[in-house]
Amino acid sequence: MSGAGAPTIRTDGTGLRAALVAASWHTQVMDGLIAGARRAFAECNVTDVVEVRVPGSMELPVAAATAAYQGYDVIVALGVVIRGGTPHFDYVCQGVTQGLTDVSVRSRVPVGFGVLTTDDEAQALDRAGLPGSSEDKGAEAVEAAVATAVALRAL
Repeated sequence: MSGAGAPTIRTDGTGLRAALVAASWHTQVMDGLIAGARRAFAECNVTDVVEVRVPGSMELPVAAATAAYQGYDVIVALGVVIRGGTPHFDYVCQGVTQGLTDVSVRSRVPVGFGVLTTDDEAQALDRAGLPGSSEDKGAEAVEAAVATAVALRAL
């Protein structure tokens, strides 16, 4: 399992302004990721959270960039890309990953990466934080981004 060895991160993000940008494809998986993200923001005491939905994962970088330049302290991007029968999967995964990385590095705003890139729907459901899922990648993306934002304040 990919989550083996992951640290437990509990950070107080009181006062942080957060943007949650989420794709719309694969409703059941996205509902689980968003619910996990909302729970994690609450557990981290981040109460100022705006949510924005975009059509697909490829649109996440521009939404994240807009949030970064509007002054949000932390951004979490959630999406799902499931492998199909063409190379499209590879291009989308690479574009989204590079785009979100560029947003974070250029803006100096942590971007939590909650984009599932799976071979099939069963793998996505297993990572979506739904009842019976083995992982909650929506919550993990929030925890990582909030912890990074708090750590960067010390620099």
